[in-house]
This record gives sequence, structure tokens and C-alpha cells, in this order.
Amino acid sequence: QVQLVESGGGLVQAGESLRLSCAASGIIFSIDILGWYRQAPGKQRELVATITADGSTNYADSVRGRFAISRDNAKNTVYLQMNSLNPEDTAVYFCSAQGLRRYRTSSLYNYWGQGTQVTVSS
Repeated sequence: QVQLVESGGGLVQAGESLRLSCAASGIIFSIDILGWYRQAPGKQRELVATITADGSTNYADSVRGRFAISRDNAKNTVYLQMNSLNPEDTAVYFCSAQGLRRYRTSSLYNYWGQGTQVTVSS
């Protein structure tokens, strides 16, 4: 079984920083895209940032310049450094693994983590 486990969420004040981590465990050969999404109360889940296996990144306009995504392919781990947080960043943050291959010739699957709460007070 493959599991994604997020950590690093919490309660901070506006202007502060947090670093989220997400580790994928199980038998994993490769992961095409690792990403972070978030869902605020009463809103749909939205993209925050993604990173491909070769390091290409994509950010939502609302976080570009404040957040930085990175990954450690050897550890199957993705990080999200969040700076200059504001109350609008309050949400449950979900880690995603897209195009995960468990063996070299296996099919591709997508997985989600259980989410970690980030709360930013004003």
C-alpha cells in the first residue's frame, strides 16, 4: 500500500512562516508530479503548487513569490515552504502524488494525503 503522510501544519500569526512536509511510503518506483492543494471551509479544493520529477514547478497566483515547493526524490518527499502567511491561506492542505508507479512496468496511479490544518490568525 502507498500512503502519503503530511506534517508541519499549525496555528501561526499573519506574516509568519510554516514548512509542510509530505512523505510517500510503500513500494514506489517513481512519482511524476508531487503537489499541494488546499481547501478552505465552504470552498472547493484548489491547487497551491506542483513539482515534476525533474524539478519544474507551478504555483497558484495567490501564493507565487511567497511559497516554495521542493522535493527529495530519494525520500519520495515533497515540501512546501510558506512565507508571509495571511489569513486567506487558512485551509486544510493536502499532498498529492500524481503518476505514481510502484514498479518500473506498473500502471500509474494518483494518491492523496489525509490533510493538515494550517490556520493563520490576523
